[in-house]
Amino acid sequence: MDRRSFLGAGASLLAMPAIIPAARAQSAAVKVAFVATLSGPAAALGVQLRDGWAAGVKHLGGKLGGLPVETLVIDDELKPETALTRVRAALDRDKVDFVVGVVFSNMLQAIFRPVTENETFLVTANAGPSTYAGRGCSPYFFTTAYQNDQPHATMGQVAQDFGYKRVFVLVPNYQAGKDAAAGFRSRFKGEVVDEVYVPLNQLDFANEVAKIAALKPDAVFTFMPGGLGVALVRQYRQAGLADIPFLSTFTVDEATLPAQREAALGFYTAATWAPDFANAQSQRFVQDFMADYNYVPGNYAAQAYDAASMIDSAVKAVGGKLSDKAGLRAAMEKADFTSLRGNFRVGRNHYPVQDFYLCKVVQRPDGKFATSTVRKVLSDDVDPYAGECRMRAT
Repeated sequence: MDRRSFLGAGASLLAMPAIIPAARAQSAAVKVAFVATLSGPAAALGVQLRDGWAAGVKHLGGKLGGLPVETLVIDDELKPETALTRVRAALDRDKVDFVVGVVFSNMLQAIFRPVTENETFLVTANAGPSTYAGRGCSPYFFTTAYQNDQPHATMGQVAQDFGYKRVFVLVPNYQAGKDAAAGFRSRFKGEVVDEVYVPLNQLDFANEVAKIAALKPDAVFTFMPGGLGVALVRQYRQAGLADIPFLSTFTVDEATLPAQREAALGFYTAATWAPDFANAQSQRFVQDFMADYNYVPGNYAAQAYDAASMIDSAVKAVGGKLSDKAGLRAAMEKADFTSLRGNFRVGRNHYPVQDFYLCKVVQRPDGKFATSTVRKVLSDDVDPYAGECRMRAT
C-alpha cells in the first residue's frame, strides 16, 4: 500500500493528471512532498516533524510566498526502498516543487540523488549527515536542522566542561550514529572507555546497561532516537544507574518524553532550540502548537516550522516563479526569515550556522515533560565539513 496523504488547498495531488503542462512555473500552488517516518517505534519523531510543518504553513496563512501550498505527506516507514519509491512517484507523477522533511539520515541517503539530480530542491528538517556537508554538497540541498556531528560535539564540549575523564559512548549503527560518536569525540578529550554500536531497531539494552554498570564511567553519552531512546532511558533508570550522568542527543526530547516521563528527569541533551526560548516568534509557535496538537513541540517540529519559513521567503523573493531555480537558491541562501532559534544563517554548504545549547529534562507546571535551556555552549557554530564544499556561490 502506498502510504501517502494530502494536506493543502485546492485539488488533491493524487487526483491530478500525470502530465503537467510546461507552464508549470506559473502554477497557482506550491507542491511539496513531505517525507517523514510516520509508522513504527520512531513515528513520534515524524509526527513532530509533520505537525511542525503544518504549524508553519498555518502561520503563513496556508501559503508559501503568496501561493497556496499543497503538501503530499509520505510515510517512508523507515525503509530506504519505500522512501525511494514514493519520492520518485512524487517527482515523476506529481511534479512536486520541493521535497521536505526526512527524520533519518539513511532515508535521506536513499532519496538524495533522485531529488537533486532532478533539480528539485530538497530541504531536510532533521537529517543532516556529513555526506552532503562537504564534497557531496549540492546547490539543490538545504537543511534547517544541523550537520549531524554538531549537537554531539556540543555534548562533547559539555563533558569536557564538566571535567569528566571517562565516558561510555552508546549509539545506533547507521550513518547518524557514526556521526554522533565522531562529533562527541571531536570535543571530548578524555577517555572513551567503550564505544558500542547497536541495531537501529534494538529495544533491549540489558547487555549495554550491564557494561555501563561494570565499567562505572564518569558519564554516559548516547544518541538513541525515538523508540530506542524510550527503551534505553527506562532501562537505565530501572537499573539504578541514574547517579551516572546521562548526556544525550535526541534521546530525551519532546518526541520521547511523553513515554519516558519521570524516568528522564534531570537527564541532559544538546539542542539548537527549546520550547522555553523567550523570543516572540518562538513563544507564539509553542502556544499555538499546543493549542492545536495538545503536546509540547520539540526540535523536530521547530526545524520543520523553519523549513516552511525558508521556502516561503524564497518563493516570495522570486515572485512565485518556481522555474527560477537560481533565484530560489539565492533566496534560500540568504535565509531572510525569522527563525524560531533567533540567531541563524546558512553556510556555504547550505547547512545552518547557529548556536547550540545544553538543555535538561524538567516537568512543567502543567504536568507535561519538556526540555529546558541550561546555557549556551557554542555560538555561531560552523560544521567541520563546510570547508570541503566546492559549491560555487550564486
